[in-house]
Amino acid sequence: METDTRLRALNRFGLGARPGERKTIDPSSWLSAQVRPDAALLTGSNLPTTAAIVEELTAARGDGQQSREQRQAMRQLGRQRLGDEIRTALRHAAVTDTPFAERMVRFWSNHFAVSVQGEALVSHVAGAYEREAIRPHVFGRFEDMVLATAMHPAMLVYLDQARSIGPKSRAGQRNGRGLNENYARELMELHTLGVDGGYTQDDVRQLALMLTGWTVGGMIRGRNSGESRPFQFTDRLHEPGSKTLLRRRVAEAGVEEGRQAISMLCQHPSTATFIATKLVRHFVADQPHPMDVDFIARTFQRSNGDLRVVSLALLQLDSAFHGPERKFRTPQEFVIAAARALGITTFDRKAVQALQSMRHTPWSPPSPAGYGDTVVDWADPDSLLRRADLAQMMSAMLGRKGVNITDLLSDTMELSNPAALVDLLKQQPTPQLQLALFVASPDFQWR
Repeated sequence: METDTRLRALNRFGLGARPGERKTIDPSSWLSAQVRPDAALLTGSNLPTTAAIVEELTAARGDGQQSREQRQAMRQLGRQRLGDEIRTALRHAAVTDTPFAERMVRFWSNHFAVSVQGEALVSHVAGAYEREAIRPHVFGRFEDMVLATAMHPAMLVYLDQARSIGPKSRAGQRNGRGLNENYARELMELHTLGVDGGYTQDDVRQLALMLTGWTVGGMIRGRNSGESRPFQFTDRLHEPGSKTLLRRRVAEAGVEEGRQAISMLCQHPSTATFIATKLVRHFVADQPHPMDVDFIARTFQRSNGDLRVVSLALLQLDSAFHGPERKFRTPQEFVIAAARALGITTFDRKAVQALQSMRHTPWSPPSPAGYGDTVVDWADPDSLLRRADLAQMMSAMLGRKGVNITDLLSDTMELSNPAALVDLLKQQPTPQLQLALFVASPDFQWR
């Protein structure tokens, strides 16, 4: 199959081609023009900030003696808030003119994954987490994004950092509760160094000690003053004394210990390789080529983790535009690409339920590792059948709207056998069936 660089730009780097768009873009300039900080922001949504949500929840919690009805009401509010965030994010992805920036948002949000499946607080703030800790840093410094995620209530609560207490801290000596290493481990294994990044279990423990005291103000009973703050450093929870991380001694410095630790991890060579591998896997092939990984890793290191420079370097990978490998669309990518191709701009509960049925609801990954990014994660028979059902549902949303199916095919996807697909589509008795078959076709599942 001959590659089309304009469709590669629209589908592989963007979120799916829209009718007529292919004819209007120059791939390189179209993509590079999106690599700017404001392109990744979600503005005009009127969604609440993290600070406002935490203040509201802190006030509702009061002294912690909530009735069963009050707790149920807050859970229902969390579900409603989550639904609003999901539909807003999906609509933005379907209509945005900067889909490369939006793809980067989704990549990094999955890299620093949180899940609403555990603590109720996360369902309230997961959307705000992406808007405030991910989007502003997509084309900024990697270290700033790590720090922003580390200090956000969604991450602090999801990976139990908010409840971690230094064993020798004042609070630890008084109540006997101790250290939680969950976040420290995932910060190393999943966010920075990678599982083979050269750290030890003792490094995990030392990092966990350095991060003690990082919590959420007013939300964790018995851990703070009760004042509402999205992030709070509580000294009485912090482990005193110096620590040793990656064979480097770090003097006692309170909250600055965690900042120093994050900086050390971000500058480590293993982090550059780990991040480069994930980026190349996402944009080029399930089995990343070592030369591509090396190029992106060196760019990451030389730029000190400048994600604007790294993003532009991805556009220089010849294999992304001309290589034979294709990437299988995740369920969310499939829904968004179909919406962009068909001109759908609103998403109701059925769309969210469809993503749930395909095990790919936003902010609901099964583990801190986030959702998978390869064909084996998403191409099982049951998921493909559900895609076909969703294709019928989305085509029905257009009613009897007439569409030139031949133009739609050439405008939106690379075709392995164009003539055969066109013939098959023309045999369908209604425009709805044509569009459903178009969206459900094998070629549309790839980018």
